[in-house]
Amino acid sequence: MNYNFTEIEAKWQRLWQEKQTFRTILDGQKKKYYCLEMFPYPSGSGLHVGHLKNYVPTDAFCRFKSMQGYNVLHPMGWDAFGQPAENEAIRLGRNPRQMVPEYAATYRETLIKTGCSYDWQREINSSLPDYYKWTQWIFLLLHRKGLAYRATAPINWCPSCKTGLANEEVKDGRCWRCDAPVEKKPMPQWFFRITAYADRLLADLEKLNWSEGMKEMQRDWIGRSEGTEVDFALKDSNLIIRVFTTRPDTLFGATFMVLAPEHPLVSQITAPKRRSEVEAYIRKAQGESEIDRLNISRSKTGVFTGAYAINPVNGNKIPVWLADYVLMSYGTGAVMCVPGHDDRDFEFARKFDLPIVQVVSRDGSTYELKTAEAAEGIAVNSGVWSGLSSSAFKKAIGPWLEEKGLGRPTINYRLRDWLISRQRYWGAPIPIVHCSGCGEVAVPEAQLPVLLPDVENYQPSGTGESPLALIPEFVQTVCPKCGGAARRETDTMGGYACSSWYFLRFADVGNDKFFASRSALDYWLPVDLYTGGIEHARSHLLYARFWTKVLFDEGLLGFEEPFLTLRNQGSLLAMTPGRRPRPQDEHGENDEKIVDWIVLKHEEREQYPADQIVWRWARMSKSKGNVVTPDDMAERYGADSLRVYEMFVAPFEDNVHWSEEGIHGSHRFITRVWRWLQAALPLYRREWRDELPMEMSPAERGVRRKLHQTLRKVGAQIETFQFNTAVAAIMELLNEIYAYALPEKDSLPENLNPAIISELAETLILMMAPFAPHMGEELWQQLGGTDSVYRAPWPDFDPDQIFEKTVDVMIQVNGKIKDKISVALDCGEEDVKREAMKCEKIKHLLAGRQIVKMIFVKNKMLSIVCK
Repeated sequence: MNYNFTEIEAKWQRLWQEKQTFRTILDGQKKKYYCLEMFPYPSGSGLHVGHLKNYVPTDAFCRFKSMQGYNVLHPMGWDAFGQPAENEAIRLGRNPRQMVPEYAATYRETLIKTGCSYDWQREINSSLPDYYKWTQWIFLLLHRKGLAYRATAPINWCPSCKTGLANEEVKDGRCWRCDAPVEKKPMPQWFFRITAYADRLLADLEKLNWSEGMKEMQRDWIGRSEGTEVDFALKDSNLIIRVFTTRPDTLFGATFMVLAPEHPLVSQITAPKRRSEVEAYIRKAQGESEIDRLNISRSKTGVFTGAYAINPVNGNKIPVWLADYVLMSYGTGAVMCVPGHDDRDFEFARKFDLPIVQVVSRDGSTYELKTAEAAEGIAVNSGVWSGLSSSAFKKAIGPWLEEKGLGRPTINYRLRDWLISRQRYWGAPIPIVHCSGCGEVAVPEAQLPVLLPDVENYQPSGTGESPLALIPEFVQTVCPKCGGAARRETDTMGGYACSSWYFLRFADVGNDKFFASRSALDYWLPVDLYTGGIEHARSHLLYARFWTKVLFDEGLLGFEEPFLTLRNQGSLLAMTPGRRPRPQDEHGENDEKIVDWIVLKHEEREQYPADQIVWRWARMSKSKGNVVTPDDMAERYGADSLRVYEMFVAPFEDNVHWSEEGIHGSHRFITRVWRWLQAALPLYRREWRDELPMEMSPAERGVRRKLHQTLRKVGAQIETFQFNTAVAAIMELLNEIYAYALPEKDSLPENLNPAIISELAETLILMMAPFAPHMGEELWQQLGGTDSVYRAPWPDFDPDQIFEKTVDVMIQVNGKIKDKISVALDCGEEDVKREAMKCEKIKHLLAGRQIVKMIFVKNKMLSIVCK
């Protein structure tokens, strides 16, 4: 009767591997279902229970779809290239070539221990040549189509570490490793022209079964804006400053201009007496990340260039400033500032005592502006256009500007081309050679893959180039065109390149002729269900959609969108130690407004007294020292108990606080299921369907009704990823089963109907199987199953059993309820009266009295009036 989870789970994990239970083959006779979790970075020494918030529910869903008869593809692999793995290797002083396979093996072992049903025959590793050969092949396709190009762009540069940094490695304008101020350093970089697909990426969001929040994040990032480009002439110069605005109706209110510090005109327009101040400001801005510069809570900073522009609609002379909140990466890198109707401009004008003019009114009158009024309204102080509505003004001013040669309608995007270059070692080499005579030359496809050399020292070079630049045998090559001496490109591709197509490779992993055969792609793709973190909305998910569209346009795919349905899991939060920040850091910046709590790494905790450490809930991660491992929980409570906890504790998309007490509860539930089924199995009859009695007691009808109600609910809620309520429904059912058939000394009472017990037992096992797979397999085998429980069909609920077939009718005598009777649903009045008169209590109350009338309400009440 005791559930020996240690023995049972080890048994089934071994059998699943030996029998390759979850191996998937292309079977055109079966409906396919492709279910995929975002593959993880093998950049930590192991998975934690927070990772299972995605993997376990998705695994339960895959098992459910298998029982529904689908041919389920559920693969797993490793996003092995890129900075997460390289940073971990640097931290440990190890080579990523040796570290990554070890970490991947540890991850795999944990996923096996927690009962995840992956087809391990399809395992991929993006850092292996047979994989990144095809990443390079797709790069060449993009290059051939003009969608991969090289241009000079600024990178984040740490002068102390002498290396380039990714945006995510810049924290508050400082290097994440040494805390030195980060600078911007222009260098040649490779880009993918994702902007060419901006409109399609935007329009095709409507085809996807994604959350509206996720779609809105991509819409916001693409940032399509219809507006007007307007030219402002520089006073006493032939130069112009071009701006983009969605509010040309506010042109009369433009009282100053702001350029990005990186704007190419800055050096030409800056007055000599302002030059040193401007150059100092530019250096300061170069040390800030874009995230910091766009932070709306920061106090505005700026510097006057000494130059003036001419407002094209009224001829007013307006000063030109620099401000770090304007970026070259958006619009034209120049902004016409209308402080009366823009919050940011209003704050800047107030700080630097610049004029504020009202040009839009709520009601057509003019009044003093206490704050910026950004809403549209009626034009005022706008010359001949005063009195027009904002929308009418926009329609009128556009053609006027175009006629005068001062502007033109245009569409602008926030989206910028995808910077793919990394001056790092651990990535797929870019398959380009540089020839002094031929220029940039693509490596011939027959020479792919360009292998990443195996080196001892992969540390950053210190020059801004990749460490590959220091390896002569890699760099020196011959030009594929002319045969002359040439140099290989030494930048590598960022990890997002490898993850932009991996879902295609899973369809045909062993193919060495192509990234996947068309027959496999047509059968398996697109992905039916994709699950992962919402943090990838503006990166991986956008890039994968872009690459899919390119491959579709080339005729290599039969679909334009890779992920039809997307679900985003919440996080498991654990209590985490931290400290409050310094009131003022050594650079004079008060960071209390930016962050009020700083996580303490494990090794830092002893540096602070207990009264200075503040504990809060935070997302699990190894760096925070708040990790709970699945292996430990599975050893103590069983993997099935951990799985049930992960699914029951909260909705899939919600964050949840980790609680070991919650696993205690799941373990008790699992044990109760096991105990009842062990008591019930001796009564099991395989032919129970033919033996169900025609007449049943109220208790039998009630427990069967609950069974079929639960079956309907659980199936529907697994389908919609409502695992917590599905598990809760099974718990409720188990309570009713125990009330109907309570085990006595490890067995059930002999007077119970074996057919009903058999139906309860078999259906309960099948319902539990997706959630607790080890126990499900063991019980199915005990029931006589000869194949995996996941080859058994998901049971159908009986619609006739779901609804109440009997109702309780209240019997009133002279307005007071005296009894109730159970009758058939919709029972007629005469039948109810007849049953009521059989009740001993009613017969006693009516003895010797005259019935005046009876009032009958179907399915509810019989009221008897007597005297």
